[in-house]
Amino acid sequence: MDATSNTTNQQGAIAKSAATAPAKRGRAPQTIRDYIKVYEKEVAKALPSVMTPERFTRIVTTAITNTPKLAECTPQSFVGAMLNCAQLGLEPNTPLGQAYLIPYGKQCQMQIGYKGLLDLAYRSGQVSTVYAETVYENDTFDYELGLEPKLKHHPAMSNRGEPVYYYAVIKLKGEGVVFQVMSREDIEKHARKYSKSFNNGPWKTDFDAMAKKTVLKQALKYAPLKTEFARDVAQDDTIKRFDPHEENERMADKPSDFIDVEAYEQSQEG
Repeated sequence: MDATSNTTNQQGAIAKSAATAPAKRGRAPQTIRDYIKVYEKEVAKALPSVMTPERFTRIVTTAITNTPKLAECTPQSFVGAMLNCAQLGLEPNTPLGQAYLIPYGKQCQMQIGYKGLLDLAYRSGQVSTVYAETVYENDTFDYELGLEPKLKHHPAMSNRGEPVYYYAVIKLKGEGVVFQVMSREDIEKHARKYSKSFNNGPWKTDFDAMAKKTVLKQALKYAPLKTEFARDVAQDDTIKRFDPHEENERMADKPSDFIDVEAYEQSQEG
Protein backbone atom coordinates (compact mmCIF):
# COMPACT_ATOMS: atom_id res chain seq x y z
CA MET A 1 0.00 0.00 0.00
CA ASP A 2 1.46 3.40 -0.98
CA ALA A 3 1.78 6.53 1.20
CA THR A 4 -1.27 8.17 -0.38
CA SER A 5 -3.49 5.18 0.45
CA ASN A 6 -2.19 5.14 4.03
CA THR A 7 -2.96 8.84 4.41
CA THR A 8 -6.46 8.41 2.97
CA ASN A 9 -7.20 5.49 5.29
CA GLN A 10 -5.93 7.47 8.28
CA GLN A 11 -8.12 10.45 7.36
CA GLY A 12 -11.09 8.11 6.94
CA ALA A 13 -10.58 6.72 10.45
CA ILE A 14 -10.34 10.25 11.85
CA ALA A 15 -13.52 11.32 10.07
CA LYS A 16 -15.45 8.27 11.27
CA SER A 17 -14.27 8.73 14.85
CA ALA A 18 -15.09 12.44 14.81
CA ALA A 19 -18.53 11.81 13.33
CA THR A 20 -19.54 9.71 16.32
CA ALA A 21 -17.76 11.80 18.98
CA PRO A 22 -20.74 13.87 20.24
CA ALA A 23 -22.90 10.80 20.78
CA LYS A 24 -20.15 9.12 22.82
CA ARG A 25 -19.54 12.13 25.03
CA GLY A 26 -23.09 12.91 26.10
CA ARG A 27 -24.46 16.44 25.62
CA ALA A 28 -24.48 17.54 22.01
CA PRO A 29 -22.31 20.61 21.31
CA GLN A 30 -24.26 23.87 21.08
CA THR A 31 -21.67 26.44 19.98
CA ILE A 32 -18.59 26.50 17.78
CA ARG A 33 -16.45 26.62 20.92
CA ASP A 34 -18.21 23.44 22.11
CA TYR A 35 -17.29 21.75 18.85
CA ILE A 36 -13.63 22.68 19.31
CA LYS A 37 -13.70 21.06 22.76
CA VAL A 38 -15.53 17.95 21.54
CA TYR A 39 -13.08 17.32 18.70
CA GLU A 40 -9.85 17.84 20.64
CA LYS A 41 -8.86 14.17 20.40
CA GLU A 42 -9.73 13.99 16.71
CA VAL A 43 -7.63 17.09 16.05
CA ALA A 44 -4.74 15.44 17.91
CA LYS A 45 -5.00 12.41 15.60
CA ALA A 46 -5.00 14.61 12.51
CA LEU A 47 -2.09 16.87 13.45
CA PRO A 48 1.40 16.06 12.17
CA SER A 49 4.33 16.27 14.57
CA VAL A 50 5.06 19.90 13.62
CA MET A 51 2.36 21.16 16.03
CA THR A 52 0.93 20.19 19.44
CA PRO A 53 -2.85 19.68 19.91
CA GLU A 54 -2.91 22.17 22.79
CA ARG A 55 -1.38 24.93 20.67
CA PHE A 56 -3.70 24.23 17.74
CA THR A 57 -6.83 24.28 19.93
CA ARG A 58 -5.72 27.55 21.53
CA ILE A 59 -5.08 29.11 18.12
CA VAL A 60 -8.49 28.11 16.75
CA THR A 61 -10.25 29.44 19.87
CA THR A 62 -8.38 32.73 19.55
CA ALA A 63 -9.43 32.93 15.89
CA ILE A 64 -13.08 32.95 16.97
CA THR A 65 -12.40 35.69 19.51
CA ASN A 66 -10.67 37.85 16.90
CA THR A 67 -13.21 37.08 14.15
CA PRO A 68 -16.64 36.75 15.85
CA LYS A 69 -18.40 35.92 12.56
CA LEU A 70 -16.68 32.52 12.64
CA ALA A 71 -18.98 31.63 15.53
CA GLU A 72 -21.95 32.14 13.18
CA CYS A 73 -20.71 29.61 10.61
CA THR A 74 -22.33 26.20 10.33
CA PRO A 75 -20.65 23.62 12.58
CA GLN A 76 -20.23 21.34 9.55
CA SER A 77 -18.13 23.85 7.62
CA PHE A 78 -16.19 25.07 10.67
CA VAL A 79 -15.23 21.59 11.85
CA GLY A 80 -14.31 20.69 8.28
CA ALA A 81 -12.05 23.74 7.95
CA MET A 82 -10.53 23.13 11.38
CA LEU A 83 -9.71 19.49 10.60
CA ASN A 84 -8.40 20.55 7.21
CA CYS A 85 -5.87 22.89 8.84
CA ALA A 86 -5.00 20.19 11.37
CA GLN A 87 -4.33 17.58 8.69
CA LEU A 88 -2.07 20.03 6.84
CA GLY A 89 -0.32 21.08 10.04
CA LEU A 90 -0.96 24.79 9.41
CA GLU A 91 -1.73 27.40 12.06
CA PRO A 92 -4.88 29.35 11.11
CA ASN A 93 -5.34 33.10 11.64
CA THR A 94 -1.97 33.86 13.22
CA PRO A 95 0.71 36.42 12.27
CA LEU A 96 2.65 33.56 10.64
CA GLY A 97 0.21 33.74 7.72
CA GLN A 98 0.14 29.97 7.19
CA ALA A 99 -3.63 29.59 6.81
CA TYR A 100 -6.92 31.37 7.39
CA LEU A 101 -10.39 30.40 8.57
CA ILE A 102 -12.66 32.85 6.76
CA PRO A 103 -16.43 33.26 7.27
CA TYR A 104 -18.22 33.43 3.94
CA GLY A 105 -21.86 33.89 4.81
CA LYS A 106 -22.63 30.93 7.05
CA GLN A 107 -19.83 28.83 5.59
CA CYS A 108 -16.27 28.65 6.91
CA GLN A 109 -13.66 28.59 4.17
CA MET A 110 -10.10 27.37 4.71
CA GLN A 111 -7.52 29.35 2.78
CA ILE A 112 -3.81 28.51 2.68
CA GLY A 113 -1.51 31.50 3.11
CA TYR A 114 1.71 32.18 1.24
CA LYS A 115 3.90 30.99 4.12
CA GLY A 116 1.73 27.92 4.55
CA LEU A 117 2.25 27.03 0.91
CA LEU A 118 6.01 27.44 1.38
CA ASP A 119 5.92 25.15 4.42
CA LEU A 120 4.01 22.46 2.52
CA ALA A 121 6.45 22.68 -0.39
CA TYR A 122 9.52 22.25 1.80
CA ARG A 123 7.87 19.50 3.86
CA SER A 124 7.22 17.55 0.66
CA GLY A 125 10.96 16.98 0.28
CA GLN A 126 10.68 17.59 -3.46
CA VAL A 127 12.05 21.12 -3.70
CA SER A 128 15.39 22.64 -2.76
CA THR A 129 14.30 26.28 -3.07
CA VAL A 130 10.90 27.93 -3.46
CA TYR A 131 9.98 31.60 -3.21
CA ALA A 132 7.94 34.42 -4.73
CA GLU A 133 8.84 38.08 -5.22
CA THR A 134 7.17 41.40 -5.95
CA VAL A 135 8.34 43.50 -8.89
CA TYR A 136 7.87 47.27 -8.51
CA GLU A 137 7.51 49.75 -11.35
CA ASN A 138 11.04 51.20 -10.95
CA ASP A 139 12.78 47.82 -10.75
CA THR A 140 14.65 46.40 -13.73
CA PHE A 141 12.72 43.30 -14.73
CA ASP A 142 12.82 41.08 -17.81
CA TYR A 143 11.78 37.54 -18.59
CA GLU A 144 11.55 35.27 -21.63
CA LEU A 145 9.61 32.11 -22.35
CA GLY A 146 10.14 29.58 -25.12
CA LEU A 147 12.91 27.01 -25.50
CA GLU A 148 15.34 28.90 -23.25
CA PRO A 149 13.30 30.65 -20.54
CA LYS A 150 15.04 33.43 -18.61
CA LEU A 151 14.14 35.58 -15.63
CA LYS A 152 16.08 38.65 -14.42
CA HIS A 153 15.09 41.00 -11.62
CA HIS A 154 17.19 43.87 -10.29
CA PRO A 155 15.29 45.71 -7.52
CA ALA A 156 15.65 49.49 -7.44
CA MET A 157 17.70 50.70 -4.48
CA SER A 158 15.06 53.30 -3.52
CA ASN A 159 11.75 54.76 -4.71
CA ARG A 160 10.64 51.45 -6.15
CA GLY A 161 7.11 52.64 -6.91
CA GLU A 162 3.96 50.52 -7.03
CA PRO A 163 3.81 46.71 -7.48
CA VAL A 164 3.37 45.73 -11.14
CA TYR A 165 4.36 42.03 -11.35
CA TYR A 166 4.69 38.99 -9.12
CA TYR A 167 6.75 35.90 -9.88
CA ALA A 168 7.48 32.55 -8.27
CA VAL A 169 10.53 30.32 -8.63
CA ILE A 170 10.67 26.62 -7.77
CA LYS A 171 13.96 24.72 -7.83
CA LEU A 172 13.27 21.01 -7.80
CA LYS A 173 15.71 18.48 -6.44
CA GLY A 174 17.51 17.13 -9.50
CA GLU A 175 14.82 18.27 -11.97
CA GLY A 176 15.54 21.87 -12.96
CA VAL A 177 13.73 25.13 -12.34
CA VAL A 178 10.11 26.23 -12.87
CA PHE A 179 8.98 29.85 -12.75
CA GLN A 180 5.75 31.75 -13.30
CA VAL A 181 5.08 35.49 -13.81
CA MET A 182 1.75 37.32 -13.33
CA SER A 183 0.94 41.01 -13.56
CA ARG A 184 -0.89 42.72 -10.70
CA GLU A 185 -3.87 43.02 -13.04
CA ASP A 186 -3.78 39.26 -13.66
CA ILE A 187 -3.57 38.59 -9.92
CA GLU A 188 -6.60 40.76 -9.15
CA LYS A 189 -8.61 39.27 -12.02
CA HIS A 190 -7.82 35.74 -10.85
CA ALA A 191 -8.65 36.54 -7.22
CA ARG A 192 -11.99 38.15 -8.06
CA LYS A 193 -12.94 35.17 -10.17
CA TYR A 194 -11.88 32.31 -7.92
CA SER A 195 -11.64 33.57 -4.33
CA LYS A 196 -14.95 33.97 -2.54
CA SER A 197 -13.18 36.00 0.15
CA PHE A 198 -11.51 38.56 -2.16
CA ASN A 199 -13.41 41.42 -0.53
CA ASN A 200 -12.41 40.45 3.02
CA GLY A 201 -9.83 38.51 4.98
CA PRO A 202 -6.17 38.31 3.91
CA TRP A 203 -6.81 39.77 0.44
CA LYS A 204 -7.66 43.02 2.21
CA THR A 205 -5.15 42.84 5.06
CA ASP A 206 -2.14 41.31 3.27
CA PHE A 207 -2.58 41.60 -0.50
CA ASP A 208 1.13 41.20 -1.24
CA ALA A 209 1.40 37.82 0.49
CA MET A 210 -1.79 36.55 -1.16
CA ALA A 211 -0.53 37.70 -4.56
CA LYS A 212 2.71 35.77 -4.00
CA LYS A 213 0.73 32.71 -3.00
CA THR A 214 -1.39 32.98 -6.14
CA VAL A 215 1.57 33.10 -8.53
CA LEU A 216 3.34 30.34 -6.58
CA LYS A 217 0.25 28.15 -6.80
CA GLN A 218 0.19 28.69 -10.57
CA ALA A 219 3.88 27.73 -10.81
CA LEU A 220 3.24 24.55 -8.84
CA LYS A 221 0.82 23.43 -11.55
CA TYR A 222 3.77 23.05 -13.91
CA ALA A 223 6.10 21.31 -11.48
CA PRO A 224 6.32 17.49 -11.45
CA LEU A 225 5.01 16.96 -7.92
CA LYS A 226 3.90 13.87 -6.05
CA THR A 227 0.18 13.16 -5.68
CA GLU A 228 0.07 13.75 -1.92
CA PHE A 229 1.56 17.25 -2.13
CA ALA A 230 -0.66 18.15 -5.10
CA ARG A 231 -3.70 17.07 -3.07
CA ASP A 232 -2.64 19.27 -0.16
CA VAL A 233 -2.31 22.30 -2.45
CA ALA A 234 -5.69 21.56 -4.02
CA GLN A 235 -7.38 22.06 -0.64
CA ASP A 236 -6.72 25.80 -0.82
CA ASP A 237 -9.82 28.02 -1.12
CA THR A 238 -12.09 25.12 -0.18
CA ILE A 239 -15.10 24.49 1.98
CA LYS A 240 -15.13 21.07 3.61
CA ARG A 241 -18.61 20.14 4.76
CA PHE A 242 -18.34 17.78 7.71
CA ASP A 243 -21.51 16.38 9.30
CA PRO A 244 -20.79 15.02 12.79
CA HIS A 245 -24.31 13.58 13.24
CA GLU A 246 -25.29 11.94 9.96
CA GLU A 247 -23.91 9.57 7.33
CA ASN A 248 -21.02 8.32 9.47
CA GLU A 249 -20.04 5.57 7.08
CA ARG A 250 -20.12 7.92 4.08
CA MET A 251 -17.76 10.30 5.88
CA ALA A 252 -15.41 7.44 6.66
CA ASP A 253 -15.34 6.34 3.03
CA LYS A 254 -15.01 9.88 1.67
CA PRO A 255 -13.09 11.95 4.24
CA SER A 256 -11.85 14.61 1.83
CA ASP A 257 -15.25 15.89 0.67
CA PHE A 258 -13.98 19.27 -0.49
CA ILE A 259 -15.47 21.91 -2.73
CA ASP A 260 -12.56 23.49 -4.60
CA VAL A 261 -13.91 26.92 -5.55
CA GLU A 262 -11.50 27.41 -8.45
CA ALA A 263 -11.98 23.96 -9.97
CA TYR A 264 -15.76 24.09 -9.53
CA GLU A 265 -16.19 27.46 -11.26
CA GLN A 266 -13.87 26.41 -14.09
CA SER A 267 -16.05 23.34 -14.63
CA GLN A 268 -19.16 25.51 -14.79
CA GLU A 269 -17.60 27.58 -17.58
CA GLY A 270 -16.94 24.52 -19.69
